[in-house]
This record gives sequence, structure tokens and C-alpha cells, in this order.
Amino acid sequence: MRSIVALLAFCCLISSTRGGPSPDFCSQDRNSGVKPGFPKRIKTDDPGVLKAARHSVEKFNNCTNDIFLFKESYISRALVQVVKGLKYMLEVKIGRTTCRKTTHHPLDNCDFQTNPDLKRVLSCYSEVWVIPWLRRIEVPVIRCH
Repeated sequence: MRSIVALLAFCCLISSTRGGPSPDFCSQDRNSGVKPGFPKRIKTDDPGVLKAARHSVEKFNNCTNDIFLFKESYISRALVQVVKGLKYMLEVKIGRTTCRKTTHHPLDNCDFQTNPDLKRVLSCYSEVWVIPWLRRIEVPVIRCH
């Protein structure tokens, strides 16, 4: 038994002197600029960003009393964070369309208002959580002005 303990101690000593991971190995910045759990900039034309922006607009449409539907017109900034799925943080401009809420048109078929009295553009910040394994998309935050 004593020889097994001595052999184990010897092996540990050898591995620590042979260039094994240093004590601060896990705290090193292994990939400059990308850190797990931190938001990362993503292209505004990324399919996930476009889908998240559409969900934001649909949530906005469900929460307003406007008789016309709004749709996204321009995504100025997009971030993504890996947290129990994907969390998109978006800055989006949305515009009032010619489609009324009562007609249930797909938003892709709706044109933006051209009538100056009805035209309206809002700047919005939204957060969209995509949890693919639960087939769930949530929009906990949408602020427009």
C-alpha cells in the first residue's frame, strides 16, 4: 500500500513539472474578444437576427392598440449571448404598414405607409430569447419610442 502511495505522489510530481496546465490556465484569455456568456456583436442580416426581429415586431403589434401592423424596416445593431439558449439584443427601426390588424396579412406582404398623416417610424430595443430544445421564443423586453 505504501508503494502505491509513493508511486502516485511521484506521478503527480512528474506531471506538474512537465509543462502541465499552470494553476491559472482556466483564467487565461484563450480567444481574444470572445468570452463565454458575454454578448457578442453579430451581423444584422444573420437569419437568427432577422427571425428575432420579426418576433419583436409581432410582440409589439400584439401589445399596441394601433389599427395598422408595424414591421421591421432597419436593424442597426445586433448582439447575441449564449445563456440557456440564445439571447438576441436588437436595436431596430419599425414602421407602420398599410395592413390593418384585422386583415391578418403576412408582414412580408405589407408595404410601409406612404401617407404622411399615417406614416410612423419608431426606434426600438428588444431582447429575444430563443430556446430551440423547447421550441420556444420569448420577447421579455421591447421598448419603442
